[in-house]
Amino acid sequence: MTEPRVSARDPTTQTWSSTVELNSGDQNQPPQDDDQQPKRRRRIWNRPREGLGTSRIQHQAGDPLRADGGNPAYVEWLRKQSMLGDASVIGRGLAGRSSMWRNTYAMPDPRRALNAASVWFTTYPAAFITREDQSFLAAIADEELWDAFEQIGIGAIHTGPTKLAGGIVGWQFTPSVDGQFDRISTRIDKQFGNETEFQALADVAEQYGGIIIDDIVPGHTGKGADFRLAEISYKDYPGIYHMVEIPEEDWDVLPEVPEGGDSVNISPESEVILTQKGHIIGSLQRVIFYEPGVKETNWSATRPVLGVDGKVRRWVYLHYFKEGQPTLNWLDPTYSAMRLVTGDALHSLGDLGASALRLDANGFLAAERGPDGQPAWSEGHPLSHAANQFIASMIRKVGGFSFQELNLTVEDIRDAGLAGADLSYDFITRPGYQHALLTGDTEFLRLTLRTSLEAGIQPVSLIHGLQNHDELTYELVHWESRHMHDEYEFRDDTITGAQLAATIRGELQHALVGRDIDYNLVFTTNGIACTMATVSAAALGVTRLEQIEGEVTDAVRRAHLLLAAYNAWQPGVFALSAWDMLGALTVPRGDVAGLIGDGDTRWIERGGVDLMGVNPEATHSPAGLPRARTLYGSLPEQLADDASFANRLRELISIRERYRLPFATQLDVPDVSDPALLVLVHRLDDGDPTATDAQLQITVLNFANRPIVGTIRSEQLPPRRLVSSAVDRETIGRVDDLHSFPVSLGPHEAQFLLVGGEDVPTQAIPIITPDQAL
Repeated sequence: MTEPRVSARDPTTQTWSSTVELNSGDQNQPPQDDDQQPKRRRRIWNRPREGLGTSRIQHQAGDPLRADGGNPAYVEWLRKQSMLGDASVIGRGLAGRSSMWRNTYAMPDPRRALNAASVWFTTYPAAFITREDQSFLAAIADEELWDAFEQIGIGAIHTGPTKLAGGIVGWQFTPSVDGQFDRISTRIDKQFGNETEFQALADVAEQYGGIIIDDIVPGHTGKGADFRLAEISYKDYPGIYHMVEIPEEDWDVLPEVPEGGDSVNISPESEVILTQKGHIIGSLQRVIFYEPGVKETNWSATRPVLGVDGKVRRWVYLHYFKEGQPTLNWLDPTYSAMRLVTGDALHSLGDLGASALRLDANGFLAAERGPDGQPAWSEGHPLSHAANQFIASMIRKVGGFSFQELNLTVEDIRDAGLAGADLSYDFITRPGYQHALLTGDTEFLRLTLRTSLEAGIQPVSLIHGLQNHDELTYELVHWESRHMHDEYEFRDDTITGAQLAATIRGELQHALVGRDIDYNLVFTTNGIACTMATVSAAALGVTRLEQIEGEVTDAVRRAHLLLAAYNAWQPGVFALSAWDMLGALTVPRGDVAGLIGDGDTRWIERGGVDLMGVNPEATHSPAGLPRARTLYGSLPEQLADDASFANRLRELISIRERYRLPFATQLDVPDVSDPALLVLVHRLDDGDPTATDAQLQITVLNFANRPIVGTIRSEQLPPRRLVSSAVDRETIGRVDDLHSFPVSLGPHEAQFLLVGGEDVPTQAIPIITPDQAL
């Protein structure tokens, strides 16, 4: 048998040798002596490997079901589930299209958004009770529902989060850890419907002149495919998150992950050590959702994870909220987070047909190391404003609008809105109006309103909402952070911002969970879990929900309508939920014991509700939330009753729209003659600053459960003008020369007043000239 041996190419001659050497004989013979061995050719070809080195690719023929970086099938499966992968497809499909250049996008435009819809219905998919075998998306596309909304004056539905959320462990999907606000896919979660049903919903809304509003979460995801790919160090995916690979020699600083877990919150002591070693930026300005033994820092460590390169790693990652919500990194060289969020937004606007998007928790998009010994700069960061501008501009560029959920200082809300989202959620006055109802004193509410105006925030740019899926958040960041040392006049005393915040927090806690009240619960350090109906009940002194019947129910409804009037009778968006519409109460804590075990008490306020009365026998929503007790009846029942909450709400909205109050300018929040009074003075100018002679409107509210006779006084009121009620069109008085007029209100009453356009002659004694005297 012969063995051909082909020579290598000679680089000096650029020719190939075709010499073939033949070896004969038994290949099993012992080797010949050295001097008899054939001489080997000198190597004259440098293989590419010598310049490139050896890659770290590992080819393993292991278990095809292994869920780690060593299994190519698992990696490919994750890649197909990833949001970043979908974003790449969406981006390539839109690049170069003329449709991307048809809209202005640089500056926010609140009134453009208000023109689309100024009254919004906000839903929470997991709580919505539907007909048997009907999806949530099909239920809110029902034309009977839209007929009812048309009667009331509602023009938009904010769907809440409907895309797949939660995580992936191995090959299995895991449920959401934060009420669907830990998104892991652009796909609709099948428990709420499908993409076709969402598109049909958008079509139905358009038929009624309405719009659909969806959500994106620009600050974090869940622990889905994108996070798992980041853990195994696959391509650009680690760049999505604020996560750091910890060298193995420092693993002793990291806590052990409990059996069955995939990560664990690090201790404050470990946080300090990792900061000193230069691995992480350290503690942040606050620990949101702080819970001893559960979340004591904003950092968690992963278990050891096998990467695609065969290396085992442990990571430490940032999470402002829960451990299952890893924070996105908006300033990574791969710009992976930016691509992921943009793709998700364009999918909702393009593929699904939404007209607007909520930017959830968008104030936490940047963090950098602070000075030695100081917390990291993690709130009000310029990069966060820049990222929001990028997102909002992209949404406007394709014809949509956005609003932001920004729980920061008044200045941060103002600055973020200069080039970012078109509208902001009213976290400024929300705790103020609830505090006013609970105490019968509007002083803190007036302070928040004036602070907003002085900072240059007009209420036309805000979404004034009743209940949503979150707790009654204290929203005292403005007073206890940047302005903690500033001094304020409050209750005839001078106190600091920090003292003011502590006072308001204590009074809210006492009013809502003190006095032996058993139906509201404190939610970590953020606020109190309650509904608007139970806030109203607490204001009336109710300590047990069983006490709410008959006249007490009427009083709760009256107080609830006062809160609705406060939010509806000022410029901007008015938003309300199904829980508001039906007067939902909190559910017993025992009914959601499995959900509140980690300290997230908000589940008591998220009871299942049957808005249209289509499934009276249901004890739970399709997502498993227990049905809440409601006070006002289903929407069809209420529309048949002139005195119902829904019909009174229809009147509030009708007056608001008739005088185009959503587009007006707020001029004054004057002092009041009774501590329970609140007065808001608006100019009905459609936002035209030159229309100084436009008619004036006055919202007057009594936050006490007692009658009030008082005086309204404001320098903005022109003397000698008639004042009339927009409800019954009756004249109630005249502005005198001191810019004031008297007013009388019943318990928890609201009045919508108009200042007339004609001068009224005074009845003063005429002046007698000397000639006349003679």
